[in-house]
Amino acid sequence: MTDSLTQPLVYFFGQGRADGTATMKEVLGGKGAGLAEMTNLGIPVPPGFTIASTVCGTYLAMQHFPPRLNSQVEAALQRLETATGKQFGGRDNPLLVSVRSGAALSMPGMMETILNLGLNDETVVGLEKLSGNPRFAWDSYRRFVQMFGGVVFDVPKKMFEARLEARKHRLGIARDIDLPVEEFQGLVSEFKALIATETGKPFPEKPLDQLWAAISAVFESWNTRRAIDYRKLHDIPDSMGTAVNVVAMVFGNMGEDSGTGVAFTRDPSTGEHRLYGEFLLNAQGEDVVSGARTPEHIEDLKGEMPHAYGELDRVARTLERHFRDVQDLEFTIERGQLFMLQTRRGQRSGQAAVRIAVEMVDEGLISQEEAVARIPPNDLNQLLHPTIDPNARLDLLTTGLPASPGAASGTVVFDADKAEELGKKGNPVILVRRETSPEDFHGMVAAKAILTARGGMTSHAAVVARGMGKPCVAGAQEIDVDESTGQFRVRERPIKEGEWITVDGSTGKVYAGQTKLVTPLLSEHFNRLMGWADQMRHLRVRVNADTPGDAHRGRDFGAEGIGLCRTEHMFFEGERLPAMREMILAEDETGRRKALAKLLPMQRADFEGIFRAMEGYPVTIRLLDPPLHEFLPKAAEEIAELAKQMGKTVKDVQRTIDSLSEVNPMLGLRGCRLGIMYPEITQMQARAIFEAACTVAERKGRVMPEVMIPLVAHVIEFRKQALIVRQVAEEVFRERQITVPYLLGTMIELPRAALTADEIAREAQFFSFGTNDLTQTTWGLSRDDAGLFLPAYLERGIIEFDPFQELDTIGVGRLLSMAVELGRKTRQDLKVGICGEHGGEPHAVAFCEAQKMNYVSCSPFRVPIARLSAAQAALAERGTMDRTRGTL
Repeated sequence: MTDSLTQPLVYFFGQGRADGTATMKEVLGGKGAGLAEMTNLGIPVPPGFTIASTVCGTYLAMQHFPPRLNSQVEAALQRLETATGKQFGGRDNPLLVSVRSGAALSMPGMMETILNLGLNDETVVGLEKLSGNPRFAWDSYRRFVQMFGGVVFDVPKKMFEARLEARKHRLGIARDIDLPVEEFQGLVSEFKALIATETGKPFPEKPLDQLWAAISAVFESWNTRRAIDYRKLHDIPDSMGTAVNVVAMVFGNMGEDSGTGVAFTRDPSTGEHRLYGEFLLNAQGEDVVSGARTPEHIEDLKGEMPHAYGELDRVARTLERHFRDVQDLEFTIERGQLFMLQTRRGQRSGQAAVRIAVEMVDEGLISQEEAVARIPPNDLNQLLHPTIDPNARLDLLTTGLPASPGAASGTVVFDADKAEELGKKGNPVILVRRETSPEDFHGMVAAKAILTARGGMTSHAAVVARGMGKPCVAGAQEIDVDESTGQFRVRERPIKEGEWITVDGSTGKVYAGQTKLVTPLLSEHFNRLMGWADQMRHLRVRVNADTPGDAHRGRDFGAEGIGLCRTEHMFFEGERLPAMREMILAEDETGRRKALAKLLPMQRADFEGIFRAMEGYPVTIRLLDPPLHEFLPKAAEEIAELAKQMGKTVKDVQRTIDSLSEVNPMLGLRGCRLGIMYPEITQMQARAIFEAACTVAERKGRVMPEVMIPLVAHVIEFRKQALIVRQVAEEVFRERQITVPYLLGTMIELPRAALTADEIAREAQFFSFGTNDLTQTTWGLSRDDAGLFLPAYLERGIIEFDPFQELDTIGVGRLLSMAVELGRKTRQDLKVGICGEHGGEPHAVAFCEAQKMNYVSCSPFRVPIARLSAAQAALAERGTMDRTRGTL
């Protein structure tokens, strides 16, 4: 950023008025805007001034301050001296200040703060005389030198702490504040000597030099590793910069009639409407957050200082009503008088956010629309999945990708069969694999969570885990899985099979040992909020479900149909896999049809269960998609066992496996290509679908099947497969003497399909965008291998986000937009939805809303997130578009 020559660089606040307001966060940062607004409201705030955030960009780019900043800071200092009656650098009545950061979007604890600035060997004497408390004066001086040395000179904080702890240990003293004044004086000299030794530079004695060094350090803290990482995590732009707040010091460490603390106007964990927080007597701010002393609950302040507590409670209620949101407050009490140092929007848990929003509607503070708009959709994850107890002691092993939310503890197993065996006995297990394949499906079903060393956010493990609502950490590249020895290693630390680990799929973290989990409960507040959201949204929300259980779970979460039923997952259970393998190993069509006849009743029963679970809503069933080799074993002993079961030689089985092997299976014999090469597969699946639909319809059930042909690149591919489906439908309807309405459509997951959508729409009645494969084929990326370099691309700024986690609306999105436009030119009533993993991602939902799609579909536990995202997208576009949709 650069500053305008006409815009002030410094904004003063104090004596009941401020140069800024709460609306100026982009200039003053959140902290500065809050201080200005509290001043204008007449709330007790120590005076000070804010250096605009625009200066941060200039300073970091040029490594010097704008020329006109110096005079504006000096003028503000003079106003501050007048407001306080003190002199900056004065011996008799010294003005001391704090120097603190403050970006427009809150970044708690990510940047630097310096307190008690202005102290030196002369001003400390003045402070001592004014306060009548030598210990307080020298304790403040010690704190200042310690903080300044760590922040400005980058001397490791532990070096200061070691010297402080040594003196406490020698005297047998537990609390810093109980050290004799002589010890504080000794520490000041010792700390200054440490700085000189470590940096080769003397500690600055002139307060003005201290101030400019501190301002520089706060600006530079914008680019610390932790600040950069925080911005990436929370999508805060690097260009925003931080403001710097210079505020007259008020002291919480002047004795037992002074103190400091933090408070929330409501409980940030539960949302309960009560003042929540902690405080310490005879302390400064960093004592509360550092853990050096154990704070007291804010309720106890009522007994210690009833007048100050009453004033804090009044201020808290005033600020919450004024800002119409929960406030996070910082305060200091100096000799019984309350001063507010900060107010900002309070961070809160997902559970608290929902309760607070609903109760604020009831209290008349906000509207239903505001309540819906305020909840970050992904925060609902905390309400839907088990989470790690925030008070648990954790032993971090490694961090991978947060592929499927929720947390689980279990014993390590490396084999899917063993996971199933132990799971059936009621033993909680975590399936750990280098990467999973469809063969591991039964083990994934049995496991409490999945951990893989390879793969990305849309890998097999991630997609299957999300569909089942199981926690998954994928792509944990630090783990070395050695199944032969029954262990995995993390940086030489072995974790053996049978040992307990905990997987947190919401953060990507993996911990050693068993950890206490918290099971969430959906509250009435949640139900009311989601009811409001449903009234506001246009997009329908469906669920990706492969089993009746998934379908029921989706309906429980508010799904309005199934947007993707993947039939291949059904073939890995029970007797289905042997029959599927028999079909693949058959030498001719007769043999294949014989095996398919065994699969038909199984598929029919699956579809019937799903239709019943989703009765009254549409069910989109994707015909067989993956390459056939995925259903065959890879290990020699498993191949030998299969040959024995099928009455074939190992050589014959291996020959078939080799013949199906492909260099690039993702672009090989799969999807509609399978149905074209082996039409009997399509015939069997179509018959299972329509027979199941007729059975449900005969019992007065309302069934709405939608048959989806996958991986279509050319309209003739669709036409050939559609002909088979229609012929089978007519046969079944004649046999059963009943007709069931159905739709026939395709999955748009290849660029050519998007580019020729007008041709395909002449035949297809609906499009469903498979954004996983469309992202792969548009970018030329393998989602399973991209983890090897995508993190580096993100780190180096080549891409802003992982396109498998967040929809690429510029590239992939352009294909989606083109396909919608072309398709609806040909077929005006074309139903359009999205069923890839992006279907529950808030940015993608907003994009789908803008494209006037009919629905999004996602895994069961993301359905509420999609519902809320759809409502927020509709609110954002309200009044700008004519809405004409209404179909399910």
